[in-house]
Amino acid sequence: MKTTLNTFEPKHYDEVLALWKECDGIGLSEADSKENIHKFLNSNQDLSLIAELDSEIVGAILVGNDGRRGYIHHLAVSPKFRKRGIGKGLVEAGIEKLKDIGITKCHLFIFTNNKSGKQFWEKCGWSYREELRVISKNIK
Repeated sequence: MKTTLNTFEPKHYDEVLALWKECDGIGLSEADSKENIHKFLNSNQDLSLIAELDSEIVGAILVGNDGRRGYIHHLAVSPKFRKRGIGKGLVEAGIEKLKDIGITKCHLFIFTNNKSGKQFWEKCGWSYREELRVISKNIK
């Protein structure tokens, strides 16, 4: 059975949310509400992807950009379908989509205690930026 990659569309939200909840290392907040994810997908047309196997969503990646840099959020592969190249395929396809629109650098966010995530990203050739830290503020 072959996994197919397709555009993550708003209609996929509920199934992708269930996948995110199944995966360790995915931090969900009100930013991940149906309304906010729909806005994200509309603002970053055709960049985010799902991986399907027999009509079941087994992986997903949110890919966006700010016009200068690309960003990856919530790469997830169902635990029962890991170690098959699905995550790597989603990342590579997302990066190609960013290249197609002229984006030449991509960042992602990972929890510092996400050991399996760190191992995955290192295997994919990503580098840690020890000199940078993320700071946040709720503005509602």
